Amino acid sequence: MKLITAIIQPDKLDEVREALIKAEITRITVSRCSGRGQAEEIDIYRGQEIVPELISKVRLDIAVNEAFVDITVDTILKAAKHGDGAIGDGKIFITSLEECIRIRTDERGGKAI
Repeated sequence: MKLITAIIQPDKLDEVREALIKAEITRITVSRCSGRGQAEEIDIYRGQEIVPELISKVRLDIAVNEAFVDITVDTILKAAKHGDGAIGDGKIFITSLEECIRIRTDERGGKAI
């Protein structure tokens, strides 16, 4: 089992969600977040360093069985990209998921996903 976390641009959420549904990946968690990716040069205004602002993003968390990792990642890559790719399109993180438990039925592991 893996946990796929994708940080994407807010304007791409609907497109990514629709693409995931077409790929039969329907169980996702969406959160609003903010942060900075690639560092920009720090501006100096009247002798003071101006720290770049945090940018609004959307975070998707998707727990999948091993068979769905590549499908999920490829789907997000295609749908979240602006044109041929632009700075700020986002990141995808894949981490091992030790356990998943469905509260309603007490199912564990891949069945709970």
